[in-house]
Amino acid sequence: MPELVLECNGRTWTLDPSRSYVLGRDPQGEVVFDDARVSWRHATISFNGRGWVIEDHGSTNGTFAQGRRVQGLELADGTVVHLGNATDGPRLALSGAQAAVGAPHTPQQPYAPQGAHAGWAPQAPAQEPPHAAPHQQPQQQYQGQQPAQPAAAPYGGGRHGAAPVPQQQAPGAGPGRQVPGGAAGAPPVHGDRSPTSFHQFSLNRVMRIGRALENDLVVSDLQVSRNHAEFHATPDGRLEIRDLGSHNGTYVNGQPIPKGGSQQLGPTDVIGVGHSTFRIVGDRLEEFVDTGEVSFSARHLTVTVDGGKQILRDVSFGAPEKSLIAVIGPSGSGKSTLLKALTGYRPADRGEVLYDNRNLYKQFAELRQRIGLVPQDDILHKELTVKKALKYAAKLRFPADTTGAERDARIGEVLRELKLDIHKDKKVTSLSGGQRKRVSVALELLTKPSLIFLDEPTSGLDPGMDRDVMQLLRGLADDGRTVLVVTHSVAELAICDKLLVMAPGGSVAYFGPPEEALNFFGYETWADVFSAFENYRDYDWAGRWKGSQHYQMYAADLDAVAPQSVQVPPMQAMRPPKPQGWLSQFATLVRRYCSVIVSDKGFLALMVILPAVLGAVSLLINSDKGLLPNPVHPSGRTAPNGTATTVLLILAVGACFAGAANSVRELIKERVIYERERATGLSRSAYLMSKVFVLGMITVFQGLLVGVIGFSSREIPERGLVLGGFTLLELSLPIMALGFTSMMFGLIISSLVKTAEKTMPLLVMFAIIQVVFTGCLFALNGTVGVNQVSYLMPSRWAVAAAGATLDFNRISPPESGADTDPLWEHTVGAWTLDMLALIALGAICGFFVARFLRRHEPEVMRK
Repeated sequence: MPELVLECNGRTWTLDPSRSYVLGRDPQGEVVFDDARVSWRHATISFNGRGWVIEDHGSTNGTFAQGRRVQGLELADGTVVHLGNATDGPRLALSGAQAAVGAPHTPQQPYAPQGAHAGWAPQAPAQEPPHAAPHQQPQQQYQGQQPAQPAAAPYGGGRHGAAPVPQQQAPGAGPGRQVPGGAAGAPPVHGDRSPTSFHQFSLNRVMRIGRALENDLVVSDLQVSRNHAEFHATPDGRLEIRDLGSHNGTYVNGQPIPKGGSQQLGPTDVIGVGHSTFRIVGDRLEEFVDTGEVSFSARHLTVTVDGGKQILRDVSFGAPEKSLIAVIGPSGSGKSTLLKALTGYRPADRGEVLYDNRNLYKQFAELRQRIGLVPQDDILHKELTVKKALKYAAKLRFPADTTGAERDARIGEVLRELKLDIHKDKKVTSLSGGQRKRVSVALELLTKPSLIFLDEPTSGLDPGMDRDVMQLLRGLADDGRTVLVVTHSVAELAICDKLLVMAPGGSVAYFGPPEEALNFFGYETWADVFSAFENYRDYDWAGRWKGSQHYQMYAADLDAVAPQSVQVPPMQAMRPPKPQGWLSQFATLVRRYCSVIVSDKGFLALMVILPAVLGAVSLLINSDKGLLPNPVHPSGRTAPNGTATTVLLILAVGACFAGAANSVRELIKERVIYERERATGLSRSAYLMSKVFVLGMITVFQGLLVGVIGFSSREIPERGLVLGGFTLLELSLPIMALGFTSMMFGLIISSLVKTAEKTMPLLVMFAIIQVVFTGCLFALNGTVGVNQVSYLMPSRWAVAAAGATLDFNRISPPESGADTDPLWEHTVGAWTLDMLALIALGAICGFFVARFLRRHEPEVMRK
């Protein structure tokens, strides 16, 4: 049995064939490399009885021989192997090995499809779009041979390094492969990184995990509660994890355990607490901390809508650690759909998204906390100062037991990182477009996400701000995050690590280094490329991409895995835990909403002026006449008091208009904010009730003002039906309730429209309809169909309640032979019925608003 001499970086090892040798960064391994591109347990060299072989352990960056990535390889005298990179990774020179005996150990060729031979290279489609320059191969050496794996970017995040698509689970490295520090058969934890730390575990005592210093295992993470969870040993010797009522949840294999509940653990289970994951191996607990250096990939993502139309077709790409990925493409190319699929907002119908080897869809409840999303519109209230906006966001996203000092410290860190500390006391609306985008990014960075997605962050910005935003994203990636940005701007693509170009129809047209993209398409400018997309929409851009050498270099290994149907866990497992209790969220939302209103001086002025003007208008109607029934005529009939019905009509319409105007824009203008906060654990009912409470208080005050102005200067009954001598208040109560219910109707309009511009026509239409159905213009009682429809109108019940107090059946008696209106009867029962119906309409509106709000939530949360 021959010995093998291994030489690397001036060091020499003589390997004994009677044992195997582990290569990697693990200090306990036999051959240790201090190189970030080498995995913790990267590969093993051993003698198999016939010859020496090297076996890759499914490493992230791969093992290479002669420029090809290999899973296993027979070693011969003079073989040269590179770890982590095909060109400049650690170089192993091997000598003294005998030639292989018997059948050769076939090296893996992950890039070659089934049936291909070693020298196979696909040809581009024969037909190219007219006027396109001949397609250029990226490098001469790729022709006629298997393309070399592109060089991996170092951990420093080189901007233009051609980093390889991470090998998520190489063929042959199935569930039974050895995971560093873990047991065979265990799922990967943060790829194949080494454990961050080890903790000795005793079966005879409880080990508590939390943020507080008195815990056995202290996790310095604001996503973790002060006393989060604890490990217990059961009487039968098994282990269990028990949640201690944590705010952000405790997870086992990506699925949340019930709040305050427990779950028994198996030898391969992975426990998630905040940004840390744990695994029990023997008598010790291994901790893996997500520091942001994660790989990310999408495989065969396909989205089909009603009618069977595919709006996203078989999209595959990979993002290395600490990289910046740009996504461009024409309208209709599926960029927004792709973004929703990548973030889990709208899971793809087929395919999978892998977050450091963990399936995002299957472990969405846990992993969603590590993903930041910055929509195209700002996700903050522009009326607030930068610091106050971040303060309220931190209050909602961090656990309830987080102190103000802890939140302020994290806010300060983020502001300094993004160079916003000098703007912290400025209102967001006073900042430039680029600075506002920085504040939106700062809001997402509060929870330290490892992945950040941005949708059109440079939209509407001038070229200088465009460059500033892209340089900001470059810095975020270099600091240890993976950043993916959807953009229409092509001016700053050069600072990205990879470029994904989407073709019309939702397929991939190119993925690779941005500096090679124009050469790939055969055009000189991006304007020419986009024109080609538009002019040749039926051209098979995806086929051209898959027939190219670039595809073999940058995406073929991901496509080698067959597509899978997405099996989304039950909705209960998908729902995010609420960092705050309902009352705490409600109180925070109310304070924030009040701060927004108080900072808007114009709204405050309008809030008082509008009802005052509406109430004063009624004073112009026969100001010397009261609201009492006219004396009985000698003929026995009572002359109608037209002033009373006219005044009440004006006051009712004014209350309707004021109430609906207060709320008709509230939900639509905050829709993007709500969508994002809902995804991070915001309670829908707490959000809605905060709006109802604050707007309700404002509307009730306005209704009181309208009623007092409209009724106080006129003669009214000395005693009311219900409140006795407080007739003025009794008359004002229906006006106040009408304003509140109209405000609820305004919320329905705001939850249904797609743009704020559509709210005003609907507001006017709502007010006009209320005029018709007050019953003051014509008799509703006895009019078949019309009277029944009027029961759905709040003005009908409000006027009826006030009319019952004023005795409208006497003030405006029906025509001879007609029945009196039962809703206007001068009785306590009629008044109570009218008021209860008015309140019931408001409650029904609240139910529908809550249902309509669901349409603006991540799709995984709607069922």
